[in-house]
Amino acid sequence: MKQLSGLDVSFLHMETGRAFGHVSSLSVYRPPTDDYDPYEALRSQIESKLGVLEPLRRRLVEVPLGLDRPYWINDPDFDLDFHLRHVAVPGGGGEQAIGDLIGRLIGRQLDRSRPLWEAYVIEGLPGGDFGVLFKLHHATIDGAAGAQMMAIINADSPDVVPPPLAENPDAAWSSEREPSSAELLTRTASEFAKVPAKGLRLQVKLLNEAGRITRNRGFNAAANSIRRGLPGPAGDLVSKVIGSEIALDDDQPPILPQIGGPRTPFNATITPHRRFAYRSTSLTNIKALKNAMGVTINDVVMTVCAGALRRYLESHDALPDDNLVAMVPVSIRDGSETEVWSNRVSAIFAELPTATADPLERVAAMRESMVTAKGQFDLLPADMLLEMADLAPPALAVRAARVAARTRISDRTNPPANVVISNVPGPRSPLYLQGAELKHYFPVSTVADGVGLNITVQSYCDVLDFGLVSCRELVPDLWQLMEMLLEEIELMAEAVGVALPDPVDVGAIARRENGQDANRSRSKAPATKRGAAKAKSASKKKAAAKKKATPKKKATTKKKS
Repeated sequence: MKQLSGLDVSFLHMETGRAFGHVSSLSVYRPPTDDYDPYEALRSQIESKLGVLEPLRRRLVEVPLGLDRPYWINDPDFDLDFHLRHVAVPGGGGEQAIGDLIGRLIGRQLDRSRPLWEAYVIEGLPGGDFGVLFKLHHATIDGAAGAQMMAIINADSPDVVPPPLAENPDAAWSSEREPSSAELLTRTASEFAKVPAKGLRLQVKLLNEAGRITRNRGFNAAANSIRRGLPGPAGDLVSKVIGSEIALDDDQPPILPQIGGPRTPFNATITPHRRFAYRSTSLTNIKALKNAMGVTINDVVMTVCAGALRRYLESHDALPDDNLVAMVPVSIRDGSETEVWSNRVSAIFAELPTATADPLERVAAMRESMVTAKGQFDLLPADMLLEMADLAPPALAVRAARVAARTRISDRTNPPANVVISNVPGPRSPLYLQGAELKHYFPVSTVADGVGLNITVQSYCDVLDFGLVSCRELVPDLWQLMEMLLEEIELMAEAVGVALPDPVDVGAIARRENGQDANRSRSKAPATKRGAAKAKSASKKKAAAKKKATPKKKATTKKKS
């Protein structure tokens, strides 16, 4: 039995009838033979790894009255077949049909009386491929742990076949008895006894950090006085709890961050309905742009997103004068963690140069913005944030989340961030599911009240897989934004003067072969040229109409002087 961390519990508290705490992924496989059974392959593969895939076999046990954080136990009533589903794509398996199916499947809450995951084997994909949609609650793992889970479920060779269950140590595990309310309350009392010491330690750390950030030595002196000011045994106890004297830091700190973005159409209270759009592009092209401009791959990805969001909002007459703000999840794992299956994640807030029209200027502004955001992120150590989350009273946090949802506070205030953008590095070598090759690994994230759009990018081998999730009502034309993201790569290459070595859209040829060009909303011409031609045509029509509408003036006779 293991207790959830405060950060883990926060993903449980975020759930309402509209917002969901699970994150997902869509894996696309090529079957090795025509008679390959994808459902049976996935089922036997997961069953053979249940001993090492702890998040798939554990379920929640709530503490009475919400007095303390819940616990994980190995489910005594575990039923693998409950979690595995088998579906097919209607309508011939087009991209938008697949996206609609994924949007409906992720718009459902997970059952908290069972382990918090579901897996859907999806057949009917173009070219005979099949997909696996994995839904897993964020309270269970973060992105880094999810990548590790993917590596465990899949193999690095097509010839790997799991041994029989009786001979497989990775399949062995045992269930746990559910603890009684009295046992849980006893544990809660024991945890409550530790809270004062934890709170005191955190208070001193916060005061010291406040002194470092503001260069106010009074904060540091206050932290040290807490350590020294208590007399006798109490002072000795505090010294043991806090540790040695805190050193005063005279280094010049970075400026304090300013968090918050302007309002956009997708910054409002969300509904339970979702849209999902996905595409792939060549990682070689992104590297070519990165090398030509002397920036990082992440800078290129962020700039592409900024340019696409700018054009999308312009097309809806909703582009704010101020830059948008992106929340960028950051893993804080350092390799020393004893608990793998938990959350070790934080976030930075970076300005997106959406107010900048020139692509090259946007790249430079994006790079500077990321450097500033990372400096601001370093102001407060991430482990302190985790400690704060552990001290938050669960019952109070739940009520605060419910009040925020009921009052629809997202409709009354500016959002702390306009959009979530995440760039996750993935495996560089092919993976296989009992002989079926993994072709793509599309991320399928989540949205929340006030932030109804999420853009996540996952690299795999030599491709970059985009997965966009939105509230169906706030961003109904999500595929348009997806097309703009790919167009931005072409526009950036045109601005820099780089010849892209690969086609920008990895799946364009396959879609033409399968007769799915109707799903695409863009032509071959770059967006700027199309936009200029459209504006020129509109200008000519307007001028012609004006000329036709203007009445002719009567001829006047010239008077003699």
